[in-house]
Amino acid sequence: MGKFVIKNTKTGVKFDLKASNGEVIATSEVYTTEAACRKGIESVRNNALSAVEDQTVEPIEVQKHPKYEIYLDKAGEYRFRLKARNGEIIAVSEGYVKKPSCLNGIDSVKRNAPEAEIVKLEE
Repeated sequence: MGKFVIKNTKTGVKFDLKASNGEVIATSEVYTTEAACRKGIESVRNNALSAVEDQTVEPIEVQKHPKYEIYLDKAGEYRFRLKARNGEIIAVSEGYVKKPSCLNGIDSVKRNAPEAEIVKLEE
């Protein structure tokens, strides 16, 4: 079972979604408050089962929000971002060398996010 780990940063509060093996699957933006961070977690839970839009192949089959977007970063690595119904990015992945690994990351979010417990890290 995965878990959302909330932690304070120098500039606010963020979460990481971790798989049962402890690997970080997705990360949030930095929120100004813990309450806003928790709303972000709920948004990830609510949108976790969204469709995937692969922006690395032509023609791009555009999906409606909410959706995952797979794209290539400046280093040529595959990444995904999960966008909410309003188009806001609510979670992003690390860079993956191979596209199947990126797709596995999305599958892991879909499997883990809906039931993941929330853990607050204390400093």
